[in-house]
This record gives sequence, structure tokens and C-alpha cells, in this order.
Amino acid sequence: MRLKQFHHLLLLLVILVGSTLTGCSQQPKPKPHAAPKDSLAKEWDKTIRGNFSEQTKTHFDSTEIASFVKAYPELKGYTTEVTGFYKKRNFAYAWFDGGKLIEQASNLVNRVGNLENSGIYKKLPYQTTLDSLMNNLSTNKKQTDTQLELMLTYQYFAFSQLAWRGMDESASKSAKWYLPRKKVDYNQFLDSLLKAPASDAGIDAPVYRQYQLLKSYLSKYRNLETHEAWKPIVAAKIYKVGDSSAVISAIKRRLFLLGDFKGDTTNKAFTTELQAAVKSYQDRQGINVNGLLNTATITELNLPLSKRIKKIVVNMERSRWLPVSLNSDYLAVNIPEYKLHVYHADSLLWSCNVVVGQTVHQTTVFYGEVKYVVFSPYWNVPPGILKAEIIPGMKRNKNYLAQHNMELTGYEGGLPVVRQKPGPANSLGLVKFLFPNSYNIYLHDTPAKSLFGETSRAFSHGCIRVGEPVKLANFLLKDYPQWTSDKINKAMHQGREQYVTLTKGKVPVYIAYFTSFVDRDGRLNFRKDIYNLDDRLASMIMSGEGKY
Repeated sequence: MRLKQFHHLLLLLVILVGSTLTGCSQQPKPKPHAAPKDSLAKEWDKTIRGNFSEQTKTHFDSTEIASFVKAYPELKGYTTEVTGFYKKRNFAYAWFDGGKLIEQASNLVNRVGNLENSGIYKKLPYQTTLDSLMNNLSTNKKQTDTQLELMLTYQYFAFSQLAWRGMDESASKSAKWYLPRKKVDYNQFLDSLLKAPASDAGIDAPVYRQYQLLKSYLSKYRNLETHEAWKPIVAAKIYKVGDSSAVISAIKRRLFLLGDFKGDTTNKAFTTELQAAVKSYQDRQGINVNGLLNTATITELNLPLSKRIKKIVVNMERSRWLPVSLNSDYLAVNIPEYKLHVYHADSLLWSCNVVVGQTVHQTTVFYGEVKYVVFSPYWNVPPGILKAEIIPGMKRNKNYLAQHNMELTGYEGGLPVVRQKPGPANSLGLVKFLFPNSYNIYLHDTPAKSLFGETSRAFSHGCIRVGEPVKLANFLLKDYPQWTSDKINKAMHQGREQYVTLTKGKVPVYIAYFTSFVDRDGRLNFRKDIYNLDDRLASMIMSGEGKY
């Protein structure tokens, strides 16, 4: 597949999918009235980037490219990109300067020869040939080698596709990725790097920032797997502050290795310092944060490092599929984290808990744009819930609809059309946020507030219940002076449905699926794979059989 023009798409934080759901339903009909900043990683990977050759005097014959491809046919797919790159340089050598190979050539060779460090279980073709060409080059005399020059450039494009683009669209679709994939012209990107001064650290590597953050932890966890036995810790009871046991010193060492505990690992006492470390660890795993060394915590501590590594690698691949940055307001929901994050460009403004779809009614992962804020909404009961709950209820009790503040509005396809009237007991709460899509998913309030306090929050029929709907409504309407906080509050309680169209620009919303990620404090987090989406992707990656 040809790589296209590099540009920062206005997309971010979207990944993988659950199944098409029978849960929520939206048919928006507009009416006449209608936190700490974390910069994206902007520094080019120093193992490749540097003072590339800017020479323009020494050229090679363009026909050498055709000869090269004939000798190395497995690299043929990158010829369009390679030819375009050299045309811009008038076929001047890029990896040689003054007859000497530049330092970055060796750095690139090191990278392509150690793809496992990037979480890639596939080898590029002609590695042995590349090594031979490098080794046969004389270091004592000035010379240029067109075959080595072209091999380096072809290897760059092959490497960039694997490391920064990831597996092709057939793989992402089989992994239930239903969004447009990141499109990058690596030809133009390499060209810009070659022209950039060595001191310029303002060029982005074309990959979502989580990729590099996870990559650093991949190295750490592989090192632990190599040097640590990681034997199961057996706890005889639940330990708390004040307890003393040999098991506690073993737990201190493990938490020290994982970066949560800083202190004396030989001491057997459960101190307040250990309690703080346990809470940090529990928070990173997404389990109940109580500071106790209980069964759930010990189970997480005993999880084999190989499983942690697999999860890191899977989420590195997901990060490869994502566009790089966004410069506007946007919303992002990470399903396994049960969180909604509200951003402006690189800044995280605030976050809140959400409730997502059950395993049998999975929340679909996709991209949309918030177009309407709907106050005091009706709830149009979707067919799945209608068949499973409403119709049986109507058969048992002739007053069922009235008792649930619902009304019959007609029939369609042999089924009654039912909606719930606005009010505090409405299943959508007092406000909903619509981003029209074919999956019938949207964000909304809920009268069931207690669920936001649960550690695992997969309870809905597919739509996303928001823990702070008033705050979200105020955020989305902040550029509309007429919508004051008081007016928003009144609209939410007026008992009459009211659509507000976001005429000053739609706000992107991304539904994501990260089971491993690095938070704003630089801590590695893991979450349960609630929709069982990790293993299939891991199999494609680690078998080395995924298509690129």
C-alpha cells in the first residue's frame, strides 16, 4: 500500500472495537431553536536523527534504482517513495558526506537489526546483505557506494512502515479498528529530517506519544524478565500497616523493582511507606485502592512478566495506528480505564469516571464529533431493550409504560415504538451529548449515580454514562455566552426536551481501547481486557505473520 502525504490528521486516541450493540439509540432531529499539561514527545528518536548529509555535489545515476530493485525484489514496494525522495535531492547521496558514511547510517542499521526493541516480531529482508555492505566499506579512504546508499534508504522506508505505521488495514480491521488509519508520507518526512539542522529538536517522530513511552517500559520489563526469577509470592493472610512477615520484605522488593516502593526492602514490617507504595500499585492496576496486601493485589504482583510484556507490545501496536497530535478541544474515552478525558490540544483539562458497555453489549470504539447537546432528553428505547425488557413488561402489566414514565408513539416493523419522557428518572438522565454515528452510541447522564463508585464499570447497554455531565455541558457550551451555568441548570430540569446545536465547531470525541498506557505522571498502567481484544492482536504480532 502506498504511503500518502504526511499531515497531522484531526484524529487521536481511538482504538479497537467491541461488537455492534443493541443498546442505545439516537436519532437526532435538530429543532429550529435549537489539568496538568503534558507535551507530546517532539524530539526525533536520537538513535536515528542527527546531522544528516546536506551535500549536493555528489550524485548517482537514477537508473541505479531499477538495478537495485532487480537485485533485491523484496524491497520493490518502497520504490515509489525512494524515487520521490531522491528526485527532490536531484539524486544526491543522502548517507554519504565527503565520501564518508555519516554516523546515522550505523544508527539506522542498529535499529532495523533490533526490531524486537520496538515490540516488532518480524524481520526486514536483506539484513545480512546490509551488514555485509556496511562491513565491506573501507574506513580509510573516501568512497561512495550506491548499493549501500540505496539499501539504507530502502531499509529506512521498510523500518518506518513497521515501527511507525504498524500492521496494515487488514490487521486493524480484524482487530475491530473501524477508523481511518494514520496516513504519513515517510518520503517527505525523511526529506525534512535530512534537511533539518542537528540542533532542531522540534520535529515529531510520526507516531502517537504513547508509543515511545510504552517502548521505554518494554525495555525495562524485558530486563526484569531476563534477570529476575519472579517466583509467586504466597501470602497467608491480608496484610496491613503494623503487620510483620518475611512475605512483606519480598513484596517490598517486588514493588521496588516495579518502581512503586523506595526504601529498605529487607525490613519485614508493613510501614506507612509500604502502604503508600501498595496504593500506588493498586491505582496503576485499576483495582480497589485500599492499601491492603489482599488477594487481588497479590494476584497482580504474581502475574508473569511475559504477560505484562505482551500487553505492552499490543498497545504499542495500537499506538502506531493513531495520528500524532490534535490542536483543538476534544474528548477521549478509554474503555478499559472507565474514564473520560477532556483535552485542549496537548493539555489534559480534567477527567471523570464513566460507565461503559457490558461484555455482551460492548461499547464500539470509533471517532465522532459532538454536534448536539440535548437537555431534558427523551429516551428512545432501542429494539434490543424493547424486546428483552419493555414488551415482556407490557404483557405482564398494562400500566407498565405509565409506571416507568414511558409512552407509546406508534409501531415500526411490527414492534411498538416506545420512549421515556424527560425527567430525573429518565435512563439518559438530564442531558445527553450526540455525535451522530452508525453505532448508536452517545454520552449521557444517568440517574444511577452509585455505579460511578465501582472499580469495574461495565454496566451499560453500550452507550457511555458520564460521571460529571453538568461539567461536560458547561465545557461544550463555553464559547456560547448565552448558555450560562444557570441557564444550563434550568434547561436540564425543565422537563422539556431541547436541542442545542454546536454551531461554532464540532468537538471531536474518541472512544479508545488501551489496556496498557503511561499516565501523566509517567507511571505504567495496566487494565483488564474487558472485551477480550488483546489476545488476537498479540497473536498476530508475536507470530510475525501480521501483514505490514
